[in-house]
Amino acid sequence: MGLDQNVDIAPATGRLGVLLPGMGAVGTTFISGVLAIRKGLADPIGSLTQMSTIRLGKRSDENAPRIADYVPLATLDDLVFGGWDVFPDDAYVAASRAGVLDRHLLEQLGEELRAITPMPAVFEQSYVRNLHSDNVKTGTSKMDLAEQLVDDIHRFSEEHGCDRLVAVWCGSTEVYREPTEVHATLEAFEQGLRDSSPDIAPSQIYAYALLSQGIPMANGAPNLSLDIPCMLELARRHQVPITGKDFKTGQTLMKTILAPGFKARMLGVEGWYSTNILGNRDGEVLDDPESFKSKEMSKLGVLDTILQPDTYPELYGDMTHVVRINYYPPRGDNKEGWDNIDIFGWLGYKMQIKIDFLCRDSILAAPIVLDLVLFLDLAKRAGLSGIQEWLSFYWKSPAHPDGVYPEHDLFIQLMKLKNTLRHLQGDDLITHLGAEYYD
Repeated sequence: MGLDQNVDIAPATGRLGVLLPGMGAVGTTFISGVLAIRKGLADPIGSLTQMSTIRLGKRSDENAPRIADYVPLATLDDLVFGGWDVFPDDAYVAASRAGVLDRHLLEQLGEELRAITPMPAVFEQSYVRNLHSDNVKTGTSKMDLAEQLVDDIHRFSEEHGCDRLVAVWCGSTEVYREPTEVHATLEAFEQGLRDSSPDIAPSQIYAYALLSQGIPMANGAPNLSLDIPCMLELARRHQVPITGKDFKTGQTLMKTILAPGFKARMLGVEGWYSTNILGNRDGEVLDDPESFKSKEMSKLGVLDTILQPDTYPELYGDMTHVVRINYYPPRGDNKEGWDNIDIFGWLGYKMQIKIDFLCRDSILAAPIVLDLVLFLDLAKRAGLSGIQEWLSFYWKSPAHPDGVYPEHDLFIQLMKLKNTLRHLQGDDLITHLGAEYYD
């Protein structure tokens, strides 16, 4: 027996425009992947919306449709792509330079990729020091730049006949910053835009432009952009769903899989040393200590929240957690994440686990972008707004309401995501309480 009433979800009719601030390795891998899947050249591996099932009712009912068949998502054929980048390369050239996808695949997508050219970006050198650009906007103030972005949004929507829009930040990691008074209220932020406050980052200008137009947004980097009071106020005012931050791909994905297992078995962790070797544009940007600090803060928060050292001081209270990122150009997008984990068990006897994850960063991120596009569009059509905590599954540093800690356990995150979908469709949540679930 389901909930009393289904949530009223507007149908996914017409074209869904996907706007990407940042059309480098992640953005072009996502776009190319969707185009390849539409042509039947590949499968959408890694995407929950396309491949995962969701159980309804008792296990004995054997009722587990695919998520794509269960909730009214936009289809891949509905998607049309655009965005901004600091380099003027079209999506074919950008994908070729990123070196993620092989030439044979890109050639089969060449005509469509060449037609996707980035709009000039909002950029400030002081926020991304190791990136030098030649495709940027100029303006009389940061408010002027925001208004130029709004003009871009309207023009893109009209030219491509979009019925709805969604945005996912796929740009670079900005330098680490704490919120200031300019971020405290929407009024203060708008005055800061007019005054070109140095505390307003480019990613925040994008967030302001997009949310002010009622466009849902996800923040794929550890930047301070959506998780500030002024943006939460703006999202509430325009009834916009938001989510972030920092795509959970390689090393942090492994942590959110392994750490819940250690805690479940009450195994102690003495230390966790993580290092990364990365050679793409992201690695170059993170070679700057200030940009690395943004990433480091995002990565370091995962273990403390999962392991709860204050609750289990004898197991995790003295844990040493170290994260390093090394820029190594020959590695390109094929990141290597190496972890040494010092654990201890019965009577305090010590053990070690070593992981060497030779992953493909953009290959892991691309299906996340797809899922976020489709789920944010669903949330908007369902009337959801503000922080979408049920999308924590995709983030290193999940946005969360004030007064509660973020959930980092991958398996709890997945349960929350699927239960939210059940709620939207008026079906019973799966709690594993009650005899009916054990038939």
